Amino acid sequence: MLQTNDTVTTTDVTPIEKISGGCASSGCGSTKTQIQDEKLRQRIANHPCYSEEAHHHYARMHVAVAPACNIQCNYCNRKFDCANESRPGVVSELLTPEEAAHKALVIAGKIPQLTVLGIAGPGDPLANPEQTFRTFELIADKAPDIKLCLSTNGLMLPEYVDRIKQLNIDHVTITINMVDPKVGEKIYPWVRYNRKRYKGIEGVKILHERQMEGLQALKEADILCKVNSVMIPGINDQHLKEVNEVIRSKGAFLHNIMPLISAPEHGTHFGLTGQRGPTPKELKALQDGCSGNMKMMRHCRQCRADAVGLLGEDRSLEFTKDKFAQMTPEYDAEKRKEVHAGIEKFKAALQKAKEEKAARKQVNNAPKILVAVATKGGGVINQHFGHAKEFQIYEVDGREAKFIGHRKIDHYCQGGYGEEATLDQIIEAISDCKAVLVSKIGSCPQEKLNARGIETVEAYESIDTVALDFYEKYVTK
Repeated sequence: MLQTNDTVTTTDVTPIEKISGGCASSGCGSTKTQIQDEKLRQRIANHPCYSEEAHHHYARMHVAVAPACNIQCNYCNRKFDCANESRPGVVSELLTPEEAAHKALVIAGKIPQLTVLGIAGPGDPLANPEQTFRTFELIADKAPDIKLCLSTNGLMLPEYVDRIKQLNIDHVTITINMVDPKVGEKIYPWVRYNRKRYKGIEGVKILHERQMEGLQALKEADILCKVNSVMIPGINDQHLKEVNEVIRSKGAFLHNIMPLISAPEHGTHFGLTGQRGPTPKELKALQDGCSGNMKMMRHCRQCRADAVGLLGEDRSLEFTKDKFAQMTPEYDAEKRKEVHAGIEKFKAALQKAKEEKAARKQVNNAPKILVAVATKGGGVINQHFGHAKEFQIYEVDGREAKFIGHRKIDHYCQGGYGEEATLDQIIEAISDCKAVLVSKIGSCPQEKLNARGIETVEAYESIDTVALDFYEKYVTK
């Protein structure tokens, strides 16, 4: 597994990065492997989706230029002009490539910690190739320091890998929910390929073959590939272990197993038919079961197709079309470099403090516990309990505090209305945690949390430092 400083060990490196024909076990080629490892580390170091550490500090944005889609998923309902839902496939407004490029330059100036621009919908980017690649061309020309990414269902990926490579798009995400078409038949009603719609298993077989072909082509082109998989209890939850093994063998770098989002108000097939999503415990168990094969992504927020900001926050309403159209881009490459250098200096200080703290707290056979953290990013406890929209969950033992996921919640502070019911829901969401770490918390929620066996810790410090300090007191008790 990648550690929090993104040091890559040989076992973490997928076939895309390994030295073919090497014999590292006997020392031969070890220098080459170290060089390759360092190159890989640099490729993901400030990418918030590919590096768990980076997501605490660096921002991303999605531009909604791709409205059409060529497959139907039972968990998807693309919604336009919607500001009230936070899930993939949802946008408030569609953009032209020129509007998207202008927006990117505006935001890169306003949010200099922005490092990545992605196209993830609201349809499929490769079902809208003209809009997608024109957008990338414009941004690459005006802001070459911004990494370019795209997310796709993979149906048309084999057709465009060369174009992706030409544009220096170094990170591609494919959503792969099955490698057995019989499983896929329960997820995909139809696939549109070569101007013909294929229903049932016939379409699913085409999708599967194209996904595998595209994955192989990315590996050969040395483009990092993250695979997203939606965990659907009773349909593909057990099958995803096989998916994990197959994608690893074909060169995927990272696997992101996400929970199904299925509420009736979303209007999806699964939402309307009562298909439930997994519990946090079920999701973690599956992620843990697959983590020995390849690196798992556990910090995904299942972002909207027009998301802006750090993962876990959405500032898209600050940059709606009517607003950013009136803004003059203030893109400054040198200023952005300075900001990024400051972030790296801060990260190094956090890492040093973490290592020093861990060195003083070696505990043999230490049990693992979970703690919930209210944070706005930066690896620091810096959010009031009542302002949190999510809690980051850390697994703590005597040596480290390891990020393992997040739990979305409703705001507790609602001016009195609905606070009692909301607090009960929040407590239930973190009921398996031993403590909640916050910058501030009121007496009422504190008393209720303590009554449920969840301790509260107020601090404004590094998450790792406070979590390890709490752990030491906890095991002493």
